[in-house]
Amino acid sequence: MAAVLVVAALAVGCRPVTVSGAGAPDGNGARYAPTTPAPPPLGRHGPPASRHSAPSRPHTTAPRTPHRAQRAAGPLMAPGSQGARVRELQARLAQLGLFDRSPTGSYAAVTTSAVRAFQQRQGLPRTGTVQPAAWLALRSQTRRPSHAELYPPTTRPVGALDPRCMRGRVICISKRSNTLAWVVDGRVVSAMDVRFGAQYTPTREGTFALTFKSRHHVSTLYHTAMPYAMFFSGGQAVHYSADFAARGYHGASHGCVNVRDKEKVAALFDAARKGTKVVISH
Repeated sequence: MAAVLVVAALAVGCRPVTVSGAGAPDGNGARYAPTTPAPPPLGRHGPPASRHSAPSRPHTTAPRTPHRAQRAAGPLMAPGSQGARVRELQARLAQLGLFDRSPTGSYAAVTTSAVRAFQQRQGLPRTGTVQPAAWLALRSQTRRPSHAELYPPTTRPVGALDPRCMRGRVICISKRSNTLAWVVDGRVVSAMDVRFGAQYTPTREGTFALTFKSRHHVSTLYHTAMPYAMFFSGGQAVHYSADFAARGYHGASHGCVNVRDKEKVAALFDAARKGTKVVISH
């Protein structure tokens, strides 16, 4: 019977099971006779201790472990941090000429580089994260940012409107002034800064009409968010750009008209309708 078990085990890829007892097969299929274990030798001072008694161990005192381990204090701000304090950090770094963008409240690569530059200037470890010592030094060397420094204006002068924008409801976009104006019967209702496509992905110029809108659009080509997208020519659209808000004119789009003021483009998205005229001039 045991031999059958071994063969069955081999058939499914298992290791053979060793069966204990008299006449059980060994690894070569032979049989062996049971053996009686020899009694343990007597100790120097009497019989050995019972196998049921616990062996004696030297008494030691275990080191005490605190209930809560002390953790090293982490940085006050680091890449990935967001909020009002990050915006204040960026505005204070801008006062020292170390941050040349508009404060966004998001701690990313540009902020990390600016923090490293400040740390180097102070002789501190260039970690790129804001430790208490760096934050104290920065605050001592700068003043409290004003509202305009924390939330700088994002509208350039619109300039003269294109003649095609003077009638009806028109999204009037100028590459010359980098502005978008929402114009109703020749009157500018709102205006906002915009940027355009790069050299090899230029934004088309001409007169168009909105084909469709998508509030929470994500590009299927570049897999990037395009909130408040208003498409006017194929895949080109007017939409909010977090990259534009963070980097300004240091970057470019893939042909779309980027807006960096989220509140203004959201209001435009609600006001414009499918078929709304779009004029893009050089």
